[in-house]
Amino acid sequence: MDEKVGATVCYRHPNRPTRLSCTECNRPICIDCSIDASVGQKCPECAAPVGRARVIDARRTTGRRSGFTGAPVTRFLVLVTVAIYLLEFLSPEFSRFISGQAFRNTVTGAIFYEPGIFEHVNASLAQGEYWRMATHALLHASTMHILFNMYALYLFGPELERRVGSVPFAFFYVAAAAGGSAAAYLLGPITMIAVGASGAIFGLFGAWIYVSWRMRHTPAGQAQFRQLSVLLAINLALPLFIPNVAWEAHVGGLLFGAAMAAVWGAFAAGKPQAEQRRSAISAAFLAIAILAVMVL
Repeated sequence: MDEKVGATVCYRHPNRPTRLSCTECNRPICIDCSIDASVGQKCPECAAPVGRARVIDARRTTGRRSGFTGAPVTRFLVLVTVAIYLLEFLSPEFSRFISGQAFRNTVTGAIFYEPGIFEHVNASLAQGEYWRMATHALLHASTMHILFNMYALYLFGPELERRVGSVPFAFFYVAAAAGGSAAAYLLGPITMIAVGASGAIFGLFGAWIYVSWRMRHTPAGQAQFRQLSVLLAINLALPLFIPNVAWEAHVGGLLFGAAMAAVWGAFAAGKPQAEQRRSAISAAFLAIAILAVMVL
């Protein structure tokens, strides 16, 4: 099988000029031969599963999908996160239970804070309350906070879920949130208390930046990589201008997301039982985050 690096025509259709190439073998492919993978596009040979099966490109049978179509986990995450935020407005008792409460000592005048059961609290993680590494992603400090995070989840979540599968995506989201929480625990002060899905959202950034980097030899990949890099740089710079932003969680989620996408590409893309492999990989990253908090 000859590899035609630098060719300008599809290796399967010599009469079709193209600037696309397979991210696995680098052979030039036209749009009809391109098959979406978790790390870019592949030729039919590299995308073919092992065994008696054939590849069916969903784009040719159902067309491009948008919104929450085919992304039930993303839809569920948005609905639950928004519902919890609204319930906190409607029920002060519920808000105190999951988000905590500040109160003033009537004798000394000092202000104390009693955390809820969902928040990221470094002191509580040190006591073994590891569920907080995921549940903090369901809470938000303000309307702008939740609007920004849920809009980002809407933009970047559904397409990733459609590409990798709903179960792997659910593990990915939780693992990215836990990775951000672990970074906040390891790099932040013991007094740190934080809420928000930003760690998980930056995990999505990390995954898509890795995918676009793998596609950087194509015009579409180059454009996507530049756009995401600019957007990422702006978001990473926000803590310089906005106080009380847990940048540690942003960096941790970003690194976990990029790392999970890279391992997916190496050990799951194009392999048999790819969804199960992705789920296992993300579950392993979740375990790594928890172990980091337990041990370090």
